[in-house]
Amino acid sequence: MFFKYHIFLFFLFIFISGCQLKEPLKPHGIMYLENRSNELNISKSNKNDVIKIIGRPHIKDNQSDETWIYFERILSKGKFHKLGQHVLKENNVLVLIFDKYGVLTSKDFLDKEEMNDLKFSTSSTENILTGKSFVQRFLQSVKQKMYNK
Repeated sequence: MFFKYHIFLFFLFIFISGCQLKEPLKPHGIMYLENRSNELNISKSNKNDVIKIIGRPHIKDNQSDETWIYFERILSKGKFHKLGQHVLKENNVLVLIFDKYGVLTSKDFLDKEEMNDLKFSTSSTENILTGKSFVQRFLQSVKQKMYNK
């Protein structure tokens, strides 16, 4: 009986030691983005300093290459009432703007609460290049009528 008790405690100890006490996280992007952004100084840091501290940007401006955007997103498992679904723990965005000489002119750090306050435009633009010509629309309507019969 004494031997079975010790074996039971041994397996219980092995089972409990395998459990993680840390929260399971799924990070995406640059970890500790806020701490790294605090190391950048406006009017003193340049593009090379930013690459050395943070790394290559996730998004660059298409036309001027003067706006760099970095992301940090951390998902965690939900508690029992979320049934194990992923919960957004952190969602940070860092926007860096450089002048034509590559010197940092402004930095904007947006966290999850600030991103909820952003207002987006509801207007839309029409794309002329992907729009169909009159002949294409006419042939499309004839094709639809032909297949409906």
